[in-house]
Amino acid sequence: MNVSIITIITGFALISSCNDNQKDVRPVRKNFTETVFASGVLVPDNQYELTAQSEGYLIKLNFNEGDTVQTGSIMAVIDNKQNDYNALSADTLLSIASFNVSSGAPALKQAEANLGLAKEKVKQDEVLAERYKKLFENNSISKLEFENAHLALESSRAGLKSMQENYNLVKQQADQQLIIQKAQTGISSFLLGMNEVKAVVGGKVYKKFKQLGDYVHRGDIIAELGNTGSFYAKLSVDEASISKIKVSQQVVLQLNTDKEKKYDATITEIYPAFDEQSQSFYCKARFTDDLDFTISGTQLQANIIIGNKENVLAIPRDCLGYGNKVLVKSKGKVTVTTGFVSSDWVEILNGVDENSIIIKDKE
Repeated sequence: MNVSIITIITGFALISSCNDNQKDVRPVRKNFTETVFASGVLVPDNQYELTAQSEGYLIKLNFNEGDTVQTGSIMAVIDNKQNDYNALSADTLLSIASFNVSSGAPALKQAEANLGLAKEKVKQDEVLAERYKKLFENNSISKLEFENAHLALESSRAGLKSMQENYNLVKQQADQQLIIQKAQTGISSFLLGMNEVKAVVGGKVYKKFKQLGDYVHRGDIIAELGNTGSFYAKLSVDEASISKIKVSQQVVLQLNTDKEKKYDATITEIYPAFDEQSQSFYCKARFTDDLDFTISGTQLQANIIIGNKENVLAIPRDCLGYGNKVLVKSKGKVTVTTGFVSSDWVEILNGVDENSIIIKDKE
């Protein structure tokens, strides 16, 4: 992108001009306003691209360019059978997992029944062990019989502990599976919802990229939306000039649709990154004038006012030769130091003064 320094000049009239009829001129004092030229486009506030989040054919498109939509409006529907089947399967598995934690679940019922039998066995062995203890104390049974009764009790107690642990494990596994399946059902439901493309933020549809029946991939742009009435100018500034741009600087804008009309604006933001594709920096300018043309993407031109200088010594640009040389009467070619340069004028910092008589160099 070519960037040039534009100057708006007011001041005293020239003594003469460098043209074919009158060759001699003197440098004059002028007031300069330095500006940086930038090209740009008209952009609606809150502009964003509505993209597909799943893959498939577009079976519904509920909008046209120029429509105003509300936040959450269903803009399009994608026919993604995999999401449909996954959601159905997840719902079925969730029903099974929910049943498996209920009192009627076969695995839990079996574990609970085994636990009940183990408890009864412990009770019976406790009674038997107590009876054998009394018999042994009365010398009615042998020591071996007494010890066998106590061993049977310890064995049934160990069995009860094992059955309790087994019941807890079966219940824990059923609970874990229910948690996992609830999460999977939620994910499947979320993915199924991606088949419906909804407006993230309400606004106006400025551009439609897809048609009914098109096949879309995840990330494909379906439409471009933005604010219905508020616009800003997105300006491209050359890297050699970006250091001169500051927030709050005044801007004069012209839309390419009507270059005779000018709008005032203000720099409100300087984007923090360099754009490799356009090889420029971006700035945002807010209109301070009422904008009567609101079509997104309209090309525009801007002059960003970066400074003013008063009483500057200047000569017509066509008096400046190659190598910053001017032809001075009685001196010949003189090298000058220049400042602001516009299409018509050149600021002279050093080399000639107001008393110098400059002759247009025909070479």
